[in-house]
Amino acid sequence: MGTAGTSTDEITGERRQLINVAYRLLGSLAEAEDAVQEAYARWYALPRSRQEEIVSPGAWLTTVTGRVCLDLLGSARARRERYVGAWLPEPLPGSLSGPLSEPLSEPLSEPLHRAPHGRGADPADQVVMDESVTMAFLVVLESMTPAERVAFVLHDVFRYPFAEIAGVLGRTPAACKQLAASARRRVAAARAPMTAAGQAGQASVVRRVKQAWETKDVAALVELLDPAAVMTADGGGIAGTALRPIEGAARIAQYMVAIAGKAPELELLERPVNGVPGLVARSAGVVMAVASFDVADGRVTRIWAVRNPEKLRPWARDG
Repeated sequence: MGTAGTSTDEITGERRQLINVAYRLLGSLAEAEDAVQEAYARWYALPRSRQEEIVSPGAWLTTVTGRVCLDLLGSARARRERYVGAWLPEPLPGSLSGPLSEPLSEPLSEPLHRAPHGRGADPADQVVMDESVTMAFLVVLESMTPAERVAFVLHDVFRYPFAEIAGVLGRTPAACKQLAASARRRVAAARAPMTAAGQAGQASVVRRVKQAWETKDVAALVELLDPAAVMTADGGGIAGTALRPIEGAARIAQYMVAIAGKAPELELLERPVNGVPGLVARSAGVVMAVASFDVADGRVTRIWAVRNPEKLRPWARDG
């Protein structure tokens, strides 16, 4: 069965699925858009006769997007070695309307690739918010090899069979299965799954962090931070920030208060960041930073603060 009856709307309707795949693979919405555009360019460059031979255009587009992302991941490490300071995934606005997905130690029970779509919508609006896009999760994905990341995301998150993933990676299905298993062990070792109760608890902790930060209360911040907490900031050499991770509750608290002291008009807003409670720092209506948190036992263990304005474009509409 070919694609003779496949309409342009049906082809472009795969865009949301592809954006979701590419963002999880790359951690960058801008790069995800570029990868998806490249996949579509290759589709439309095919002769009509070749298009009609393809049984599933969506699967073809996903395979091509995966290959493009794999190439980008291979070159990303060299680019990030030249990056000024720490590189963090791009934070996205996200809803807290429901609980996060079940833990990804096993594949999701439902794939995301049939989620509804909207043509011409902001790409950030097309990313389905679940456990696989939290900042904590994306940071773990950054620790994987490109092949591990592709195998894990396509199989464990999107439920693609290893036979299809083999076509993306150019390896056997058995090898792809081993890659996904290795990636799964990294995830299990690095993080605990976020539950609905945990999300509610994190919202409470983040609210208290906001209040202590606004009042420049170092002692309150230290109490809310785990003694071994780590704060990582991403300014990309464009916005001033700490170039190395800051370790320890006292040092982080002092740094946060110093930042507040330098920006007397700074406004802190509670906003969902990649689907979980976070904070947005705004000055004169302009978003200056987006902070994500990891919370355990009622205390903040990790803070990821993105200040690079190139990564804050999806937040321009934040009200």
